Amino acid sequence: MNIQKILSRALCIIALFIFSNKAEAQETSVTGANYIQTAVPFLTIVPDSRAGAMGNTGVATSPDHNSMFWNAAKYSFTKSEAGIGASYTPWLRNIIDDMSLSYLSGYYSLDKYQTIAASFRYFSLGDIFLQQQADDIPIKKSPYELSFDVAYSRRLGNNFSGAIAFRYIFSDISQGGYDNQSKTANSFAADISVYHRKEYGSSHNPSVWAWGVNVSNIGSKISYSDDSEKEFTPTNLRIGSSYKHQIDQYNSITVSVDMNKLLVPSSSGRKIDENNDNLASNQVDKSVISGIFNSFSDAPNGMSEEFKEITWSLGLEYWYQNQFAVRTGYFYENEDKGNRKFYTAGVGVKLSMFDLDFSYLIPSSQSNPLQNTLRVSISANLDLKSNRR
Repeated sequence: MNIQKILSRALCIIALFIFSNKAEAQETSVTGANYIQTAVPFLTIVPDSRAGAMGNTGVATSPDHNSMFWNAAKYSFTKSEAGIGASYTPWLRNIIDDMSLSYLSGYYSLDKYQTIAASFRYFSLGDIFLQQQADDIPIKKSPYELSFDVAYSRRLGNNFSGAIAFRYIFSDISQGGYDNQSKTANSFAADISVYHRKEYGSSHNPSVWAWGVNVSNIGSKISYSDDSEKEFTPTNLRIGSSYKHQIDQYNSITVSVDMNKLLVPSSSGRKIDENNDNLASNQVDKSVISGIFNSFSDAPNGMSEEFKEITWSLGLEYWYQNQFAVRTGYFYENEDKGNRKFYTAGVGVKLSMFDLDFSYLIPSSQSNPLQNTLRVSISANLDLKSNRR
């Protein structure tokens, strides 16, 4: 392999490793670790401040313009005819100072039962300078990844809805290497989701219980080179529930919980030995559908390891007069599968038709690359039918 291909492939590996949020796991788990690695892991990064402040929960919380990422079926129960929003997340700023995720989303209700939505996600890896020799003039590269989504959501009853979303994915993390010989990667994927909500209690102090399921990023494999080996997209299963209670005229509180599992073969990850060295990948050439179904039973250490692949999220949201929100949450991932453990906090302000939200990540351990992650979101509810979220 020539130096150009080495540079290109090294850049791909570094980018995938960093953005899968697994860097801290090598420090704490040197035996038994079997990380699940996929292509385009930026698709799993939480884009919005509201969910980011609630421990990364969102599959069953009340619908908003960011429901495309969490559960497009929620759009059928939006209280506004239309909505648009934007979010910005400086990413891993403790490591690289020019990396970020930008997210745009919007929806429009066709009628009482049908809603269409779209979103655009842009992940910038910052500027990278490549050289073949020490005295060569550096060549500037600006690798990036993006996705564009469209969704259709429909009510299937008074309390139940379903949705399907389609996604185009583009990845150019190598920028062609030093001599522009490396490939960009393209893929298509789909999401299937359902959402159920039911109101209880009196009209003065109502409660809403909801649950949701979303299977996202069901799509073709991705290759960054001419080699036959291809990477799985991060097909993902998210199941969650939420409970909101209107305490009185001025105060309401919501509790939410999500569980999440990647539906890709466990063997696609790389094991680490007692010397903290990467062992060869044990990836098996499986189809996308086979990988999804086998992902529930293919872990080398059986069901005990399968349960380790599940991440858990807990979120809490408090609203005062439907104008000011305080949020907090906790996210847990087993140390053998990435070791992401962190607390989250944030606030939200509603100003007439606009919402402004902030979130902040607080790691539970030192030297965490996710430390100081800040998200900012702004949204507008168009033709607002109700001020209550």
